[in-house]
Amino acid sequence: MGLAFVGVIDFGGEWYAAPGSGWFSGHWWWVAVTAAAGVVVGLLRRLMHLPEQISGLFADLKSEQVDTGLVPGIAAVSAVSLIGGASLGPEKALGAMGGGAGTWLARRRALGKEDSQVTTLVGFTGAYGGLFSSTVIVVMLILEAARPGAQRFLKALVGGVVASSVSFGIYFAIAGAVFLDAYQVPPYDVEDWQLLVGIPLGLFAALVAVLLVTFVSLASRLFGRLKLSATAKSTLGGVVFGLIGVALPLTMFSGSDQLKTVLKDAGTLGLGLLIAVLIAKMLAFAVSQGSGFVGGPIFPALFIGGTAGVLVHHVFPSVPLGLAFSCLLAAVPGSVAPTPFSMVLMAAFLTQVGALQTAPILIAVITAFLTTEGLKYLVTIRKQARAAARQPASPYKPEPDDDGS
Repeated sequence: MGLAFVGVIDFGGEWYAAPGSGWFSGHWWWVAVTAAAGVVVGLLRRLMHLPEQISGLFADLKSEQVDTGLVPGIAAVSAVSLIGGASLGPEKALGAMGGGAGTWLARRRALGKEDSQVTTLVGFTGAYGGLFSSTVIVVMLILEAARPGAQRFLKALVGGVVASSVSFGIYFAIAGAVFLDAYQVPPYDVEDWQLLVGIPLGLFAALVAVLLVTFVSLASRLFGRLKLSATAKSTLGGVVFGLIGVALPLTMFSGSDQLKTVLKDAGTLGLGLLIAVLIAKMLAFAVSQGSGFVGGPIFPALFIGGTAGVLVHHVFPSVPLGLAFSCLLAAVPGSVAPTPFSMVLMAAFLTQVGALQTAPILIAVITAFLTTEGLKYLVTIRKQARAAARQPASPYKPEPDDDGS
């Protein structure tokens, strides 16, 4: 299933023909393609009865179940979204297919609740074994996101190792390893001060993550308030991220291949262009999600984090490019998604940095994760305080005592 899906989106996305990385180096006819993708997305959502709000990847993992009735629609709409250049990743559709297969099998065999949840999680690991080309990353990602307790943890661990290993074996025999060692960072020597640098890099990653979440929230509210049909909204969204792509082509698609360009041209990309690409990618991702396109958040977050790392090196040349890139590559998605340790492993596998170089990556990820969790807590407390303040006072007035008190 993974091979078929990735093959379809790779073949369909060949219209994006290696543009330049500078300003307005895209082609204006791209807008017609992205708008047409928006029309098809809207029609497919209506034809396949997809709800306006589809649960996210990590929500499915936490619930340990997938709505099997939505899987065909999610796969079809996600394929069109990714072929049309939306700034989303393939992991949502693949997870829905793998997890949905597990849920369907569990129901067909009338398994109990615990075994049904385990089978669903094992389906997720099977779907991702080939995509991420690493059993270790996949199993840790699923277990860290779902956090199954008691006996479910051991069952999911063993089943996940088997499923992801078989999946990777099939995928590797046909397509090879497509994810490992994807980004060649310049080597650098480890020094003591780099451990401390992990803290400000983590704080910067948290700032980037908060800005990303803000953009997503604003885009969702904006498209939610528009008095338009679902097809019109997705068409409008396609036009918007298509225009962004014409101005800054590196913001198109999932960002996996585009990040290689950012890293390769790190010495020639100007500061203004890097800032523009970083912010524009956030906007493209937010518009893609808010307007009805379907996809995952991991790959766009990796692009945003890696680009932020190149930006840090550009502003502070004394910080090695490999250090800044690998730390932000893991810290931004690690603060957005509830999987910080998996992102450390993913950054290490993607960049092939040494064992010692993973120490500042871990510090940056934990700093970013704790910062964003703290901000979430403060926002929740403030919302609760505002809700309590809006509640009307009780109309009951106690009767005075005999002494008048």
